[in-house]
Amino acid sequence: MLNNVRAPITTFLAPLVRRLVDAGVSPDVVTTVGTLGVTAGALAFFTRGVWFIGTMVITAFVFSDLLDGQIARASGRSSVWGAFLDSALDRVADAAVFGSIAFWYAGGGHSLPLCGAALGCLAFGSITSYIKSRAEALGLSANVGFAERAERLIIVLVCAGLYGLGVPLLLPISLWVLLGATAVTVVQRLVEVRRQAVALEAAHTAEPVPAAAEPGAA
Repeated sequence: MLNNVRAPITTFLAPLVRRLVDAGVSPDVVTTVGTLGVTAGALAFFTRGVWFIGTMVITAFVFSDLLDGQIARASGRSSVWGAFLDSALDRVADAAVFGSIAFWYAGGGHSLPLCGAALGCLAFGSITSYIKSRAEALGLSANVGFAERAERLIIVLVCAGLYGLGVPLLLPISLWVLLGATAVTVVQRLVEVRRQAVALEAAHTAEPVPAAAEPGAA
């Protein structure tokens, strides 16, 4: 969904990336600062129902998710630890965003069903990411499904921002849509990983067993 968007954004951010690389900024620092910014923005604004300003603050820091990878590649500082840190902190940021929305609906928003929907989005989103990372650790892949992390964030942030501008129904609708989409994505990824695992096991079973050497053979 976002493949056609990433290239122009990458080009737009290139000058900033060069400046950060020249300044010796570590991609891990950018990752950490971005996560802290997203978390602080969500907790400070979304929990109080301040949607538009909160969305602007969070969106500004979400761009670090694009910056850190570009900085790592441009500076030759890509590492296993950096990839792990980025993935781990993504879960923290997601928890802050959807958890803050759930907090609002449990209190000032006066809607336990929407609180549950936000928590469901958080839970299924985490499971979606876990399935992918676990599959890749086993040598498989799980790159299927509509509701990947970037799509989830874009949808909820756009709807939250518009909610803050006086469009009341978009945020509740987006939560129910994302709840369904992430649940379907979990099933899609489980089915895909099972398909690959079964095919891999079948291929290993079908491999011919080398015949034992006859006694006295050279």
